[in-house]
Parts: sequence; C-alpha cells; structure tokens
Amino acid sequence: TDIVIMARTDALAIEGLDAAVERCKAYVHEGGADCIFAEAVTEIEQYEAFSRALPDTPILANLTEFGKTKLWHVDELAAVGVSMVLYPLSAFRAQSKAAEAVYQGILKDGTNANVEGIMHTRMQTYDVIDYMAYEKAMDEAQAKGM
Repeated sequence: TDIVIMARTDALAIEGLDAAVERCKAYVHEGGADCIFAEAVTEIEQYEAFSRALPDTPILANLTEFGKTKLWHVDELAAVGVSMVLYPLSAFRAQSKAAEAVYQGILKDGTNANVEGIMHTRMQTYDVIDYMAYEKAMDEAQAKGM
C-alpha cells in the first residue's frame, strides 16, 4: 500500500506509560495504525515498553531540540526497538541562526560582502539540492513535449 498511518499519542505525559501503551495498542489493533509516534518520552525504557507491547509495529522517536525527550543516539534508540527518528526542526533552527548572523552582518556593515564566508557558493547549493539532476529532468521533459 502507498499509505502509511502514523498514530501519535501525547498521553504519556498526562496519563502515564501504561495508559499510553494501551492507547497505542488500540491505535494499531482497532484503528489500523501502521506506526506509533509516542510524544514526550522522558526515559529510553519507555520506548522499549512501546516496542515490547507492539513488536511488529515501527516506533518513531521525535528528537526535537529543547523538548522533553533526551537527544539519544540512533544506536541507543535502535537497541530499544525504535526504528524511525524524526528531527523536525534541527535544520530550520540552524538555518535561522545562520540567517540571523547574515542579517546582523548586513546591518552592521551595510553589505553582505563580509558574511559570504559563512554561505554556500552557488555550486555548493546546487550540489546540496541536486539541482543539476532537476535541470536535466526538466530538459528531458521539454524535449518530450511535456
């Protein structure tokens, strides 16, 4: 199937581990969820409890900085049955810090010349986003009349 249903629970922080696990079992067995997203996990053993209760269900760890969940290593998470890790704001937070530095430099110096050193060059940006593959695909599509 092309559709995956991820069931999220925030019950752990309010109702405790046992209730959250029972809720997730219902999500999977009665609601048809394919994966579990347990929010606000504070102890790695809690992930293990979810994975033991749902051994054939992928478990997701949400590792957002500055939250309640410790930033565990992927190997630690895998050891307790977590098979997916989400870093929802990591790159954005780094980008916003870099943008702040650029705009502070422009305000201070009246130019962006002094902050070029903290930027990707045009070609580095193209490499990161694989722009040339996109351009090639567009050329091929145009050649086919698409």
